[in-house]
Amino acid sequence: MAQAKVDPPQPAPAYRRVLLKLSGEALMGELDYGTDPARVQAIARQLAEVHRRGLEVAIVVGGGNIYRGLAAAARGMDRATGDYMGMLATVLNALALQDALEKEQVATRVQSAITISEVAEPYIRRRAVRHLEKGRIVIFAAGTGNPFFTTDTAAALRAAELHAEIVLMAKNEVEGVYTADPALDEDAEFIPEITHKDALTRGLQVMDSTAFALCMDNNLPIVVFNMADERNIDRIVSGQRVGTLVRT
Repeated sequence: MAQAKVDPPQPAPAYRRVLLKLSGEALMGELDYGTDPARVQAIARQLAEVHRRGLEVAIVVGGGNIYRGLAAAARGMDRATGDYMGMLATVLNALALQDALEKEQVATRVQSAITISEVAEPYIRRRAVRHLEKGRIVIFAAGTGNPFFTTDTAAALRAAELHAEIVLMAKNEVEGVYTADPALDEDAEFIPEITHKDALTRGLQVMDSTAFALCMDNNLPIVVFNMADERNIDRIVSGQRVGTLVRT
């Protein structure tokens, strides 16, 4: 009697703890703004697969997909008020991603930097670390909780606080870092690897300058990659070179 073929066990991930910066635009799919449920579920499947390999995963989610629809209403508004609206948009995305992850049978917690106790825990660093150690994915919403700071800065801050080994910067339909915007300059060249200092000196848009300086000061490597390819996160976690690596 022939024995059933058993797939070989996957190797241990190359990292122990990572922080994924997920832009709101990555959740839109083909929509002009808003959240595409199929796209969110596809992202959740990717995260569930790498999580089952023993990786500790923290996520900072943006809100551009929702805030884009509010842009007209926010025009002329006080900057701080507009930023708080953006923070609330990230909470909506965090809850949608949590629901999708739980459908993949992954225990997930949402922590918010602004108090919304009915739907999310407050951000407490030690509690977040404990969730990760217990095998839960933690989603951080509402940025840093302060206006004038982007979710990029929140990602760099949370990664430093949690002692993440690397920051994964998920981009929408962009393979990594280029010498110029590839959508505007057909001669833009892809950069496979660069140092923090060189990227800052050349003014390359890896993330906003505050976030980037925070990563550089804390020797946090960054991988900028295309989220549209559903195999990329698994490749990065396996130690393969994907996108652009930024390191000291």
